Amino acid sequence: MTASITSPRPASGRWRQYMALTKPRVVQLIVFCAVIGMLLAEPGWPRWSLALPATVGIWLVASAAAAFNCLVEQVIDSKMARTAWRPTAKGELSSTQALVFSTLLCGAGSALLYVWVNPLTMWLTFATFVGYAVVYTVVLKPMTPQNIVIGGASGAMPPVLGWAAMRGDVGPEAVVMCLIIFLWTPPHFWALALYRVEDYRRSGLPMLPVTHGSDFTRLNVLLYTLVLFAATLLPFVIGMSGWLYLVSAVLLGAGFIGYGWLLWRDYSDALARTTFRFSILHLSLLFAALLIDHYLMPWY
Repeated sequence: MTASITSPRPASGRWRQYMALTKPRVVQLIVFCAVIGMLLAEPGWPRWSLALPATVGIWLVASAAAAFNCLVEQVIDSKMARTAWRPTAKGELSSTQALVFSTLLCGAGSALLYVWVNPLTMWLTFATFVGYAVVYTVVLKPMTPQNIVIGGASGAMPPVLGWAAMRGDVGPEAVVMCLIIFLWTPPHFWALALYRVEDYRRSGLPMLPVTHGSDFTRLNVLLYTLVLFAATLLPFVIGMSGWLYLVSAVLLGAGFIGYGWLLWRDYSDALARTTFRFSILHLSLLFAALLIDHYLMPWY
């Protein structure tokens, strides 16, 4: 017998919709950077009794922020090819369902961090949730083309959260890692915005390529890659890393600057897409090199 069109959606399908709200790929990078912060905070292997609940707690709150972002931007998402598939944009999940889901994730993650890790990590993580979900998504994103620059502070916090989880404080090393991600964020997102400019124009969001044009945005991408390169040298300068990280930072930074230069001089959507993808690889490999160097330093 043919199933009725009014039949309830299978539980597995509903589960996939809720999972989609958490933006798994984005949250994966957030958790990765937080774990790097945890591992770098201690000289040997981390205390797993802190690291494991901290990882889960940060993942839950980050997922809550992503779900809240989908809730707030469901109308905007429905106008953009890149995001029109999201369950809130398609009307597959209601605003109430998304809000309850986000609240439960945030509450569970915050409780886990407060009880099993420490109050500082909980408050820093909750502040990051507010910064991204409210300050950036609700206030800054629809108001200014510098939204990603100002709002990038929230996205740069994961290493600080990981460090605070293990140390119970925020050290200069954590601040340096935060600075690197803060400066990496604008060229990363502007590369995306360049080849998705018509999407952003239809959505009404004042992204830099929409308000100031392609040439100005491409110049800013190049300038930020130069400033970012200088910031990536700081771990070596302050004695946080050794030569392996330095060589990795120089090579990865040269690659990002090279893409920025090509993007500025001879633009194409394909090149912007490649630059965006390389930016993700850049940050992942940079922090991986920092971690490997952390464990190798005693040997050289």
